[in-house]
Amino acid sequence: MKVVSVEQMQRIEARSDEAGHSYSAMMEQAGQSLAKAIETREELGQKRVLVLVGPGNNGGDGLVAARYLSQAGAEVTCYLYRARNPVEDENFRLILEGDSRAALAEEDEGWDRLRSLTEETDILIDALLGTGTHLPLRGGLAEMLGIVNDVVARRREGLEENPVSLIPGPVLDQRLAPYVIAVDGPTGLAYDSGELDDAAVSADLTVTFAYPKIGHFRFPGSGALGQLVVADIGIDPTLAEDVALEVVTPAMVQQWLPSRPADAHKGTFGKAMIVAGSINYTGAAYLAGASATRAGAGLVTVALPSAIHSSVAARLAEATYVLLPHAMGVVSVPGVDVLQEALEGYDALLIGPGLGREKETSNFLARLLGGKENQRAMGFLGSEHRAEGASDLPSLVIDADGLNILSGLENWPDRLPRETVLTPHPGEMARLMESSVDEVEKDRIGIAQSQAAEWGQVVVLKGAHTVVAGPDGRVVIEPFANPGLATAGTGDVLAGTIVALRAQGLGAFEAAVAGTYVHGLAGEIARSETGTVGMVAGDVLSCLPRSLERLATM
Repeated sequence: MKVVSVEQMQRIEARSDEAGHSYSAMMEQAGQSLAKAIETREELGQKRVLVLVGPGNNGGDGLVAARYLSQAGAEVTCYLYRARNPVEDENFRLILEGDSRAALAEEDEGWDRLRSLTEETDILIDALLGTGTHLPLRGGLAEMLGIVNDVVARRREGLEENPVSLIPGPVLDQRLAPYVIAVDGPTGLAYDSGELDDAAVSADLTVTFAYPKIGHFRFPGSGALGQLVVADIGIDPTLAEDVALEVVTPAMVQQWLPSRPADAHKGTFGKAMIVAGSINYTGAAYLAGASATRAGAGLVTVALPSAIHSSVAARLAEATYVLLPHAMGVVSVPGVDVLQEALEGYDALLIGPGLGREKETSNFLARLLGGKENQRAMGFLGSEHRAEGASDLPSLVIDADGLNILSGLENWPDRLPRETVLTPHPGEMARLMESSVDEVEKDRIGIAQSQAAEWGQVVVLKGAHTVVAGPDGRVVIEPFANPGLATAGTGDVLAGTIVALRAQGLGAFEAAVAGTYVHGLAGEIARSETGTVGMVAGDVLSCLPRSLERLATM
């Protein structure tokens, strides 16, 4: 599904209007779709609905929705920030002719009517301003939203109606908390930058139309949307063909997932090698290896310092192992020869989880990737040696400490096979770019896209709404923003998932996109079972099979 900027959305709507699908037709479908989205979540009979109506098209969408909600049995009041002329505005005229009530802000001295309506409503619809919003909000509009926010906050806290409870539990009277719905997004959202005005009313449900907007996936705005729903308004999809950015959908991932034929054997599903772990980070080797098995690879081999083999193997019986020479518990340069010999016949290679950044490990990776090492100076072999390079390596995924070491190697992009999958978090991305985390976070989408093209690699820029970009210009946003994933080890699970899909034959971009989605969905399943506080990487790992099964059986 395409993700558009404000300018792109305006251009698409204009093209649709020129092609005969008019603005009024789009508004009618938008309002009807909004009402349907509410009906599927709420019983409307006798429910009180308050629609905050702005002066533009967003308000028009709200008026259309109000008409359909009234027809469905709700008691609807439209509160207009500015007066509309029923002679010129058919949607407002139909409201007046129907069963809905209307109130005007300009006639509401002291906001007493607004305060009363917000106190009484079951469903609150914010249809004040849409994609044309300019921040900051000022004057009466900011004041109006302040009143709404105050009332909603007080009702949700139940400060007046409920006694203090010493043991947290479910809210006994849901009428204290109006269900808040935003049309396109909360008033005060900047739809390109994700900036959010202090006056904005956070939503429980956001219904946007045709395509999600970039600001829906950028914080702080993304955190105020609640559940995001994209409703069809009849726009021809070909009008958005020139838009590169997409959000990943279940259908997109489903078409890429490898089939599991009944006559399969372990060779059918590929062989993945994982170089991971050190004396201080044994868990990373376990998590990466275990996640590759859970993500469907036929054979997973973990190459690790021999010093930690027993502790990892005791937890992970399903993998096989390559024992690498080590120095004080970290992989050492002679391990390159051991690994290269063991790699024959493997389809994909992951390097990095828990390796550490010691000099020995840095030299190991440099030599593996074709670096020039002075072995006499390092006390090995007594002669200068240049490795054959990374061209003979299987499909490559580099994560965690592998990225940190990589950032310190001269001309590191030239050492990698094209379309290596790199999985940095913002700090690692900043090191690879020789930049700052702030610079990365200012434009996550643009940074991932430009660096993927410059480096010739697939970049998975992790974080809330992870961005995946390919060297060919393809770029997607993952829909997940789960604070439960902000804990140690979840990145190791992601890396193992991606290398497993790579081993099963997916292309680099497809494996990165699908692996990140499968991992994110597993995180959502884990969150539903454990909550976000105390959720750990092992919870995500255990949910990978259910995530894959859910996608496969859609």
